[in-house]
Amino acid sequence: MKKLIISFVILFALIAVVGCMFYAKTQNSNDTEMKTVALSEVTRSIFYAPQYVALSQGFFEEEGLKIELTTAQGADAVMTSVLANQSDIGFAGPEASIYVYNEGKEDYTEVFAQLTKRDGSFLVSRKENPNFKWQDVKGSTIIPGRKGGVPYMTLEYVLKKYGINPKADVSLDDSISFDLMAGAFSSRKC
Repeated sequence: MKKLIISFVILFALIAVVGCMFYAKTQNSNDTEMKTVALSEVTRSIFYAPQYVALSQGFFEEEGLKIELTTAQGADAVMTSVLANQSDIGFAGPEASIYVYNEGKEDYTEVFAQLTKRDGSFLVSRKENPNFKWQDVKGSTIIPGRKGGVPYMTLEYVLKKYGINPKADVSLDDSISFDLMAGAFSSRKC
């Protein structure tokens, strides 16, 4: 598992650096001035650690890039930022682009890179369960994120894979916005 996470981190760093370098070169290859790239990420995440290291160590500046990083707190907010020209690049699941495209919008985004191989969500519990089995979630309330988002769809897939009916065996509470999920989980007295 540790090797897999390290591989994802290295892959992400390479994609981010190459993507930003490509963007800067396509703007004006003869221009030696710093290019600003507005980047909107879906959330602060350990999965983006290489990006944070590169930013803090000045690696982008060495390549002539000034990164303006914002955290949008959800794929829908990332997409809004990109479509409103507030961000040049958005880090989010592919569903946001698909929804915009399916609405028939002339101005839609295009997914051009995969940064992680799997969804970055974790299933956590208030009670220790060293012998966890997926059947243990039956009767539980789970906060899966926005319906139609990658974390929600991934959870449904995993539940079904283990024979759990997401509509009957568990309660999926999608009423809590992405940026409030951790606080909502922590504050419940279940």
